[in-house]
Amino acid sequence: MFFADASASSAPANPWFSWQYVQRNSADIAHALEQHVSLTLEAVAIAFVLALPLAALAHLRPRFAGPVLGIAGVLYTIPSLALFAVLAPYTGIGRTTVLIGLVSYALLVLTRNILVGLQGVDPAVKDAARGMGYGRGRLLVSVELPQAVPSIVAGLRLATVTTVALVTVGVVVGFGGLGQLMFRGFRSNYHAEIMTATVLCLLLALVFDLLIAFVGRWLTPWARTAQTATAV
Repeated sequence: MFFADASASSAPANPWFSWQYVQRNSADIAHALEQHVSLTLEAVAIAFVLALPLAALAHLRPRFAGPVLGIAGVLYTIPSLALFAVLAPYTGIGRTTVLIGLVSYALLVLTRNILVGLQGVDPAVKDAARGMGYGRGRLLVSVELPQAVPSIVAGLRLATVTTVALVTVGVVVGFGGLGQLMFRGFRSNYHAEIMTATVLCLLLALVFDLLIAFVGRWLTPWARTAQTATAV
């Protein structure tokens, strides 16, 4: 569903930046931004919940690594418009179709980064844990996953920023968050509407990226200690 057309035709000038447009259409902008944020967070959360066990399976059973990454890679390479066209007859026009597409694209990035993080744990650390009596499951949960946090955080940052951009494509099935403002602006040749949605997308991606980076630093205090010791 598209928002009601803005009264752009009454403006004599059509600037790229217009605070008057923002004030006049604050409700539409807030609704589109809320939709964009909720879609991004939900898609990344679902993709992470799926990617974590898949990466753990590929790590514990290396013979599954190829199929897991292969299937995720195939989903990632499908063009978004084609994927929406395939899903629409089954999931309808709206949020569900967009969400499935976003999860599909985030899945490969997260699965690959989690797997790389697990595979990159220092063998000496794992040997020490085994010497202390850690079983395979406890080793994964207590040693490997914590050590893989930097790689996991990097994957979350990339997947989230990518998802923020991809949400806009959902406009083709009527649920694109800020993409709907962009589409409306292009259709009416209203530059302020296009630029407002674009700037908000950029700011949203930046805020999410900084928040995830901050959480990653908080979860890895040993990394900060190592950096401080190196600097000294």
